[in-house]
Amino acid sequence: MIYTLTLNPSIDYVIYPENPIQIGKLNRFEKSDKYPGGKGINVSRILNELSIQSVALGFVGGFTGKFIVDQLNQSGISNRFITIDEDTRMNVKLKGTAETEINGAGPYINTDKQEELLQQFKELEEDDIVVLAGSKPSSLPEDFYQTLIACIEERGAAFAIDTTGDELINALSYRPLLVKPNKEELEKLYSTVLSEDKDIVQCGKDLLSKGAEHVIISMGKDGAFLITAEAVYHGQTEPGKLVNSVGAGDSMVAGFIGKFQETGNPIESFQYSLACGSATAFSDDLASLKDIENLANKVSVIQLID
Repeated sequence: MIYTLTLNPSIDYVIYPENPIQIGKLNRFEKSDKYPGGKGINVSRILNELSIQSVALGFVGGFTGKFIVDQLNQSGISNRFITIDEDTRMNVKLKGTAETEINGAGPYINTDKQEELLQQFKELEEDDIVVLAGSKPSSLPEDFYQTLIACIEERGAAFAIDTTGDELINALSYRPLLVKPNKEELEKLYSTVLSEDKDIVQCGKDLLSKGAEHVIISMGKDGAFLITAEAVYHGQTEPGKLVNSVGAGDSMVAGFIGKFQETGNPIESFQYSLACGSATAFSDDLASLKDIENLANKVSVIQLID
């Protein structure tokens, strides 16, 4: 089974203003959408499009948390969220001439609720894969991801992690199945500017040497690199119009993990990852199965020569 963890889910409230937002003045809009949000939830939603079962885990509370659970239930996505006292956050996404995001900090998670999640992780089995994705509320301990990863290792399960900074670095020694930083996150992680492909690849190789089994580095319109112990690959989909960057990276994680669980083939999984990520980038919301399948055969993957 694939489990996805979203420690800090949200309602993504997407607004489409017809005119540029003017600070300090009244602004109006006619079109808006509301989606269950959070990186792990996005992974579960894409897996569901691919007819791959997953169970969404995390913390939800209040009317916003109920909306998320109701939406996932209506879509047939299994979930075992832990109910908390405070409301789940709401993030505002402005889709104007440029994408702008206004994200909340997240609710308070007490120690009893933290322990409840740990108990869920102690039920994992050896063939399970856990996707740990996104930020955590500030009320959780700094090493909370490491505590969860230790539970995963103890149960003999595998995990992918899609986060940044110390949480990513500290996870590497546990040999994650996949890490997926984008170019900007990699630059921040290594405190440098990565203007050459060889430098981007070198950073990916460093993540691999520290323990990651597969590294995907996404670069927007320039495609992505897959770095494995055997080789380095560059992948690219056919060009399209960028509509929505929110969730594209999560879609890539879903495509890779879903296909890898099925085939164990990292190259095929990388190809599907690119199709999922690009299909979301070219859509108003997360990608549909039809859009993913339309792109899957239009992805080019080449092995690079060192």
